[in-house]
Amino acid sequence: MIPAQALERIRDLVGAGGYLDRPEDLLLYEYDGGVDKALPDLVVFPRSTEDVIAIAKIAGEFSLPVTGRGAGTGLSGGSIPREGGVLVVFSRMNRVLEIDLASERAVVEPGVVNFDLTLAVQGDQYFYAPDPSSQRACTIGGNVAENAGGPHTLAYGVTTNHVLGVEVVLPDGRVVFTGGKETDGPGYDLTGLLTGSEGTMALVTKAVVRLMRQPEAVKTMLAIFDSAEDAGETVTEITARAITPVALEMLDGVMLRMAEEATHAGYPMDAAAVLLMEVEGLRESVDEQVEGLRAACRDCRAREFRVARSAEERDLLWKGRKNAFGAVGRVSPFYLVQDGVVPRTKIASTLRYIAQVSEKYGLTISNIFHAGDGNMHPIILFDARKPGDLDKAMQAGFDILRHCIAVGGSITGEHGVGMEKLELMKEQFSEASLELLEGLKRVFDPECRYNPGKLLPLGRSCMEIRRPAEIH
Repeated sequence: MIPAQALERIRDLVGAGGYLDRPEDLLLYEYDGGVDKALPDLVVFPRSTEDVIAIAKIAGEFSLPVTGRGAGTGLSGGSIPREGGVLVVFSRMNRVLEIDLASERAVVEPGVVNFDLTLAVQGDQYFYAPDPSSQRACTIGGNVAENAGGPHTLAYGVTTNHVLGVEVVLPDGRVVFTGGKETDGPGYDLTGLLTGSEGTMALVTKAVVRLMRQPEAVKTMLAIFDSAEDAGETVTEITARAITPVALEMLDGVMLRMAEEATHAGYPMDAAAVLLMEVEGLRESVDEQVEGLRAACRDCRAREFRVARSAEERDLLWKGRKNAFGAVGRVSPFYLVQDGVVPRTKIASTLRYIAQVSEKYGLTISNIFHAGDGNMHPIILFDARKPGDLDKAMQAGFDILRHCIAVGGSITGEHGVGMEKLELMKEQFSEASLELLEGLKRVFDPECRYNPGKLLPLGRSCMEIRRPAEIH
């Protein structure tokens, strides 16, 4: 519950249209793209850094939990207000504040939609590289919180490689600026620390991001396989030949059929897997890379290798990939998207393991993932109306993530830990490492009010250490 005095002060700050507290309105903010749910006590829509400062101070005075939220497209419960409290939604802080093409930089507020930034500069032949599948809806602030990736991370990297500085509001209302337009500033890399911290340390109110020039030439290809393992082995072969596409995506047969039925992208319905590849750069180098990829796919038993002949064909191939998650909803009303990383050499064996997990739990699991960097996205179909089905899906997901750890990978590549993978942190990190993470959290948020119950396992999370008497 929000104390009446706190509610009155927030109402005075943002006005009658700047907050929500009716139960029917709060229901819209109890979920994200994952399976976890929790209701906020109050939803607030700041319009400026000054609003966020005031909200942080009011929340601090009344010891209220605070959770930040962008577009709610996250897949691990990162923006779910696990302990209720104040949910700060940044949809109205959506301005592109500065575009500096001479320096190839932009300054944006956290509510700017990812793809809108590219639209703002594409007329000048620039773009913003991080491209999550939800890029037409997700926001820069949410991307910073989760260190989001996307299909083109193989060549361009994830969000942290494109965020050069942030303005943040700490739990006590102080404003801190980290980094800037320069490539590498002095001191500790606080920008890198805060990017991917899932809103547990600070609320981002501005970001300085890198812009990139559009390439001279782009080629998109589709390789078709009769074996998912052959497709997985092809990824290793491409790496061995020192070819680095800007994107290297894989869809297995289950996934590509769902995507094709929904989008008519041109994927063959009888294939066991496809690789969607893209290269770019100078025309001469692009043509050379295409032939190198063709040879690698041929040697790994691809039955067909297609090159998009026009921008329209290229867009259609990507339409199938970008809309794949939505396509799953036409087949199953409920599904769990997992996010683990394995070394590229372990992709084929991991696909075999996922098939074993599917058989073990009697659940359909489709695979669509960033094959180039080993970021696996098994999609587990289940029916929440069947008793125990959600638990089976969760356990299947945990089995897959434990396998990722066992082969030298990670429990997340871009979706974050959130509240979904907390307990697996104890399997990913040593006790000493978890103590260090807890200490860093307390430096920024000593009372553990920012996004409590996230990132750290429950034995250490804010749900356990929020009591002031326990703060050292």
